[in-house]
Amino acid sequence: MAKYRVGFIGTGRKPVRAGPEGYGMAHQHAAAYKALPEECEIVACADIVRENAEAFAAMWGVPASGVYTDVGTMLQSEVLDVVSVCVWPHLHAPLVIEAACAGVKAIHCEKPMADTWGASRLMAQECARRGVRLSFNHQRRFGRPFRQAKAMLDQGVIGQLRRVEFSAGNLYDYGSHSFELSGYFAGERPARWVIAQIDYRSESLVFGAHNENQALAQWEYDNGVHGLAATGRGGGLVGAHNRLVGEEGIIELGPQGEGLPVLRVRRYGAGGWEAVDCGREDLHGPGYIERGIADVLAALRAGGESELCARHALNATEIIFACWESSRRRGRVDLPLTIADNPLQAMVASGELTPRPREQALAR
Repeated sequence: MAKYRVGFIGTGRKPVRAGPEGYGMAHQHAAAYKALPEECEIVACADIVRENAEAFAAMWGVPASGVYTDVGTMLQSEVLDVVSVCVWPHLHAPLVIEAACAGVKAIHCEKPMADTWGASRLMAQECARRGVRLSFNHQRRFGRPFRQAKAMLDQGVIGQLRRVEFSAGNLYDYGSHSFELSGYFAGERPARWVIAQIDYRSESLVFGAHNENQALAQWEYDNGVHGLAATGRGGGLVGAHNRLVGEEGIIELGPQGEGLPVLRVRRYGAGGWEAVDCGREDLHGPGYIERGIADVLAALRAGGESELCARHALNATEIIFACWESSRRRGRVDLPLTIADNPLQAMVASGELTPRPREQALAR
């Protein structure tokens, strides 16, 4: 069995402490590929900062000849099957499209999809028309707590699902995980409509992209399941990382409070909460990125669709931009979403929203 040849677009530097300027995601992707030595080998990497690319290469066994500072040169010089894209969101679409046009077989990109709805759709379209499998690193769905919650849901433990809920820091950066998980639980269906309101008074840039400070959002999938999200200061409204509300009970992942289990269920008429054993896994890992990339490669090998496919990511991303568009319109947004821009970014650019610069906000 021939090994897949893997290249990286964006290595960054491995941070001492993860934060909104970097999480060293290329290094986490690399560890996942390295855990599959019979399936793939990392043969090339490109970063505009040569010392970052060289450090990455030294750590992950990339030959010196496979180190580049220009993406185009790497794509022209190397025969690559799979590319991981680990740059900031505004660069995702152009670099994904460039890799797709270069003839790679699969692209695994960091989330969120892109900085606008139009760019999100375009990158998915251009990969699809070239037969390139595009996936995104929404790895949470491979965690044991989330898998067990989905299995309980499928087994009818809480009856028919009526509503998915979540709390998060924001709708876009962290929320991309939360909306994608909501779709996972709700049957991977597109939404019918979205209504939301946001507050953005203090500048919050994550990987260069604006994120609201607080939001309240409601939506409905086309199978009748409803969604509810609260972010920022309002996150306590939901009171859990994710909640599944059924006709016969509730499942909670990451309930807020000291000493609570990562996963619990309450069946109506059957007393209190029951803790569900998830071993040593919590909401964030370990091993979730490794499982996600293993699924991407397995789907490529089988000629199928990864669970992390662009189709699922688009369903989640459409709701995100529709939330901001609802705030811009001050009303409900019926889908499909027909705008192409980023409503939050546009409202800041027009002066409709005037968040205090981060330095001023920190000084208060």
